[in-house]
Amino acid sequence: MLGAMIRLFKVKEKQRELAENANGGVPIKKQTAGELRLNKDISELNLPSSCTMTFPNGKDNLMNFEVSIRPDEGYYLGGTFLFSFQVSPIYPHEAPKVKCKTKVYHPNIDLEGNVCLNILREDWKPVLSINTIIYGLYHLFTEPNWEDPLNHDAAAVLRDNPKMFESNVRRALSGGPKLQLARSPSSYGDTSHR
Repeated sequence: MLGAMIRLFKVKEKQRELAENANGGVPIKKQTAGELRLNKDISELNLPSSCTMTFPNGKDNLMNFEVSIRPDEGYYLGGTFLFSFQVSPIYPHEAPKVKCKTKVYHPNIDLEGNVCLNILREDWKPVLSINTIIYGLYHLFTEPNWEDPLNHDAAAVLRDNPKMFESNVRRALSGGPKLQLARSPSSYGDTSHR
């Protein structure tokens, strides 16, 4: 039995050497399970036409990419929002780290770009995919959630005065007078600066 296993390892080693020689002697980088799963997710993407994916570091670095979302309905119609994704080598057992790179007046996104989306936190499961996350982000722009906010001020305006919220979003999207997009968590209870 041990002899058969040693022969099997020697055969595997010989196959690796042949593959390296065919590749000009360059060692072939072994993909992590996370890279393999991400390749599968990317090959199965079915994005809305208002979403695009780019790889700023080139196709050799699939674990870091950007997604641009241009909502075609709702409060954020006409805006373009850029998100960075950092995918762990242990993906899908750990959710990707997602940040919004666009400053936005939104109840579920703060000034540092942190995103409050349940499937990126407590509801993450390995059966979920990049496609699911992108649809979740898209949904945040078509149906912002005031019940689970990062920007408590924007959430309160959305909850109490949707027309004013819409006006604030329009003003922020048009680059008009600067709104207080979000406060730091330590200042949520402080109203003295208003």
